[in-house]
Amino acid sequence: MVGITRILSRPTAKPYRSKNIKHSQEHPPTLNDDGHLAFDEDDIENPLNWTFRRRLYITISAVFLVVNATFASASPSGCLQSIEEYFHVSSEAAGLTITLFLLGYCAGPLLFAPLSEHYGRRPIFYMTFTAYLAFNFLCAFPPNFGSLLVGRFLTGTFVAAPLSNAPGVLADLWPPLDRGVAMAGFSLMVWAGPALGPVISGFLQLTKGIEGWRWSFYVLLMLGGFTAILLFTIPETYGPVILRHKAKRIRKAQIPGYEDVKAPIEITNTSLLSIYKVALTRPWIILFDTISLLCAIYMSVVYLLLYMLFAIYPIVFEQMRGWNAGVGELPLIGLIVGAALGALIVLWDTKYQAKKMKQGVPVRPEDRLRTALFGGPVLALSMFWYAWSANYNYVHWIVPTLAGVFLAAAMLTIFVSFLNYLVDTYLMFAASAIAANTVARSACGAAAPLFTEQMFTALGVGPGGSLIGGVGALLALIPFAFYKYGERIRVRSRFAPTRPKKGEDAGGEAEKGRSRGAGAGAGAGADGERDDESSTEAEAEAEAEEGASTSDTQLDSVGSGSDMDSELHADKEKQQHPRRAEMQRDNNTTTTTATPTSPAVAHSRHYQHGQGERRGDRESLEQNPFEYAVGEEFPAAPRHGGYFTTTRLNET
Repeated sequence: MVGITRILSRPTAKPYRSKNIKHSQEHPPTLNDDGHLAFDEDDIENPLNWTFRRRLYITISAVFLVVNATFASASPSGCLQSIEEYFHVSSEAAGLTITLFLLGYCAGPLLFAPLSEHYGRRPIFYMTFTAYLAFNFLCAFPPNFGSLLVGRFLTGTFVAAPLSNAPGVLADLWPPLDRGVAMAGFSLMVWAGPALGPVISGFLQLTKGIEGWRWSFYVLLMLGGFTAILLFTIPETYGPVILRHKAKRIRKAQIPGYEDVKAPIEITNTSLLSIYKVALTRPWIILFDTISLLCAIYMSVVYLLLYMLFAIYPIVFEQMRGWNAGVGELPLIGLIVGAALGALIVLWDTKYQAKKMKQGVPVRPEDRLRTALFGGPVLALSMFWYAWSANYNYVHWIVPTLAGVFLAAAMLTIFVSFLNYLVDTYLMFAASAIAANTVARSACGAAAPLFTEQMFTALGVGPGGSLIGGVGALLALIPFAFYKYGERIRVRSRFAPTRPKKGEDAGGEAEKGRSRGAGAGAGAGADGERDDESSTEAEAEAEAEEGASTSDTQLDSVGSGSDMDSELHADKEKQQHPRRAEMQRDNNTTTTTATPTSPAVAHSRHYQHGQGERRGDRESLEQNPFEYAVGEEFPAAPRHGGYFTTTRLNET
């Protein structure tokens, strides 16, 4: 691994070469409060300090990785007929080429995210994307249909790693105010990619005939080959790993007083087996938490609908209106336009939230649901609009196409809004919550090709679409319920840290914890005591965390990705020192100092959760509004690189 890293480090787009960076006693390294290595002020090794053009180039390269993953997911749907004819299989069997690819989405993040916590983003990018390209050759030249299915599953598994790591790269490069634009572009590619794939493969089937399916994989290979050129220029952007490399160089330089300096990740790093234990077990526990479960159900239906549309559009425009395989897929471009519209709405809401935080307005996790309050009703209405306008051939084709525009915009706003809500709700457990959500929605999306055509053939486009619209109307109540009752639900959650109730100071909260531990608390109602215990348990796990917060949560949100290391540390500390968290609450009521810090300082500090508010001076707040919780709504959360360790947009 070291040798490969050394060879591949030469063409990367970082603004320095490690061998040219000298450390001496005249310019000693910067240490954090715990004596561990931190980035220097204006450190050229810190990705946040790189030039705008360099960060933009790396961002574009990461987005190209996302395009490969999403484009490939639905690409065969435009040429399923040629697959049926070439391999002499049924339409259901041909649909397995999409199903198995999406099932790979379930396995990929769980397998490769823990590896990125040990080795960084760059090696995982290189290994997984190279494997994705290799198995695409198997898909393009399969000896039989079974080989094609195996190749599709493996390509989905490997390409899921770049898809889930790309949001972390954006979080490493951009401060929160600038990150909104990058994340809006990322979310657009997540939804536009699947819509673009069938359009191209549909024309390939029209022009290449029975060999059209093979040409669709040729296109994937060409796109992947071009992206690989950009891929190998992406440098390591993950702060903790960069600090580990820097610490090794300093130890090798033998600077007096710094012979044994270590990066925070070297102190707190645990075994890969332990990280996998958390990665493969905790998501299933959090999945059945109330907020996580309802979010998973809603987002799974949205994701299912996205992949159902790739079967519904050919029924409407090819079977009912008689368009050919190429032109019949063109109305899917309306979904791309809708995704762009949804991305603009998300970007506007992000800037609005940042403006509120600058002004000192209290912000709740439920405020992340504002776009879902719009998207939920619009999704249901758009589905009814599409279904009944598409049901009659005398209605102009632009009418259902316009319905698809609003449908896509609504789906994207719901998707991003709920991912942000999960992150802000579960904080240090957000990685597990997002992982569970990813598996659930990918599994539902994988089922779409297996029943959609049969369902709409039996029911008709109007009634079938109305069924989906009715389900969407019922689910649209979820964001409204969370917006009104979300805080009460979070109080009852074991994994969602909550702030103290108004009027209670930190000392009072600690006293209540001691009273509960001693068996006191007479006079408190059973429900109230149960709520306090749930909140305190989550706070104790958060206070026990001292480890490195790592990255790689999907998407799916704004921040630095997975928190598996921090979750693992919470469990480990709780097992080894069961009284430590309670003693800390009894003896400490300090709040986090709200000053901008380097990633390593924020990475290794001990933070209090749910005890008081974090306030920063106005100048610091304007520099980084997401770094500080304003008012009393958010508990202090561990940070990495000046922002929350959990991501705010993510993972597909």
